[in-house]
Amino acid sequence: MKQNSQGSDYDNHKTFSPVIGNDIIDLDLAARESHWRRPGYLDKIFTAGEQSMIANAENSTLMVWQLWSRKEAVYKIINRLSHIRTYAPLKYQCSKENFVIYEGRLYPFKSYQINDCIHTIAVERSELFDALEVYTGQREDWNISKDEYGIPFLEGKPVSVSHHGRYAAMIVYNDNNPGNSLIL
Repeated sequence: MKQNSQGSDYDNHKTFSPVIGNDIIDLDLAARESHWRRPGYLDKIFTAGEQSMIANAENSTLMVWQLWSRKEAVYKIINRLSHIRTYAPLKYQCSKENFVIYEGRLYPFKSYQINDCIHTIAVERSELFDALEVYTGQREDWNISKDEYGIPFLEGKPVSVSHHGRYAAMIVYNDNNPGNSLIL
């Protein structure tokens, strides 16, 4: 398996456009609403390797949401590339390193936990992390537009938006960003 190089070979991704995704989880809300321990649930969402990571984790509930957040962030990348919305969490495999594997490609991610919130940022290539502006906190009224496929943009720049419970997150690709711009 290899990490993505310049762009992708998906038919709808002929020219370079930064491909980003993010997911945020309110752990308090997830604890109240999720029933991930019910029989068969993990088999529908997580691979055998991921289930092993959950079973061996110090905090299995936290591991469930960390893995889910990683898969969701990369799903947003794949949706942006393919323009296809499909629920197929088993196609996204979380490695023990900081990659999610989808169809043989490695997608790097960074995850943060702040109090009762998990935020994961995924990119097509590692160097894109340096060109991201990241905003987290309460839901805000961001002026987001969407293209004909429902892909979000902010003032013409690629953006990924996520919200869950009390939290919202937005990452914006800014090619003028000098790096080290992760704002939490």
